[in-house]
Amino acid sequence: MSGISRRKLFGLGAAGVAAAGAVGAGALAGRSLGGDSATVTSDEPSVSGPVPFYGAHQAGITTPAQDRLHFVALDVTTEKKAELVELLQEWTAAAARMTQGKEAGTFGAVGGDPEAPPDDTGEALGLPPSGLTLTIGFGPSLFDKRFGLVDRRPPSLADLPAFPGDALIPEISGGDICLQACAHDPQVAVHAIRNLVRIGFGKVSVRYSQLGFGRTSSTSRAQATPRNLMGFKDGTANLKLEDTEMLREHLWAAPGDGPAWMDGGTYLVTRKIRMHIETWDRAPLSEQEAIFGRDKGVGAPLTGRDEFDEPDLAKTGPDGKPVIADDSHVRLAHPSLHGGARILRRGYNYVDGSDGLGRLDAGLFFMAYQRDPRKQFVPIQQALAAKDSLNEYIKHVSSGIFACPPGLADAGDYWGHSLFA
Repeated sequence: MSGISRRKLFGLGAAGVAAAGAVGAGALAGRSLGGDSATVTSDEPSVSGPVPFYGAHQAGITTPAQDRLHFVALDVTTEKKAELVELLQEWTAAAARMTQGKEAGTFGAVGGDPEAPPDDTGEALGLPPSGLTLTIGFGPSLFDKRFGLVDRRPPSLADLPAFPGDALIPEISGGDICLQACAHDPQVAVHAIRNLVRIGFGKVSVRYSQLGFGRTSSTSRAQATPRNLMGFKDGTANLKLEDTEMLREHLWAAPGDGPAWMDGGTYLVTRKIRMHIETWDRAPLSEQEAIFGRDKGVGAPLTGRDEFDEPDLAKTGPDGKPVIADDSHVRLAHPSLHGGARILRRGYNYVDGSDGLGRLDAGLFFMAYQRDPRKQFVPIQQALAAKDSLNEYIKHVSSGIFACPPGLADAGDYWGHSLFA
């Protein structure tokens, strides 16, 4: 059987997992808390089990954050709309299979014609699903004249403005499409992205990719708050899966927000933030805590005792100055300074080796989901970029914004169906 005919049969892969996804979603529906249909339990899911692929919202957003990330941004190289749609269908079928612990294609790594390339690369053979989720987003650059999408670009998918201090590298910013793989096993996440990129050969090319380890925020109250590479608890005030009403207000696009194809979707902002680790490590503890506005040990605001105590931004010390400094990270990012705006953070630590001068190339791959970046991420980042004392120790080197459509109904649906319909 030729490679072409094998790819044409690829779409059959979704049927094999339709029942599993439907049963999983149905079994959880009675305990839904208003977030992803894939992640509605009150306890953290098994680190080895599957996450349902189908539901009202894409998995991998409010899903309790897994330990590992493989993120990729892609440029579309085909200029034929039909080829792009076919690729999205093939991707969806493969994603549905892999999230359930199956191989990317119906033939698998060893089951096809030995004279043809396998339709799965094989490095995840024998591994469990490991909580794999796959999430797709479409960048502003996709909405040009190539595919007739100019008038379908949502107003919320506006190019991010330039922020003070940005040192963005164009080659690792932007992208027509992004794919986010999160899992508890790094090999499972890498396998998923590797196979989706393989399927897209000749239609898309990799613009950049990023591996992440150690989540830097919790997306469920069942999870403990993790630490970033500066040693501080990160994302304490993050939106959580259980925050039903706040998710409706701050996360999911609603009818009337923009084009109907985004109803139930959300917008992703990515920022690669390099930390000047060696300089930070020489800063006194008191300075580090003043910069963040939090205790380094338990993560409490400097005006409180426990991590989840609300910061008292009006409290002053014996010297008459605010206990939480005016240029502290906690104060500048606080919702009260931004009209109550909140975001759902889903970032990861990264270490990309060293820079040749003996310094770690390390930091945070920041990812934030929200209903409208113009009203949420942008004003928050403008305040941070202008005054945050943390800026002395960090540098933003990559940036992206993507429209993430709603979830899929069943195996007859595919990523981007409502956009291209």
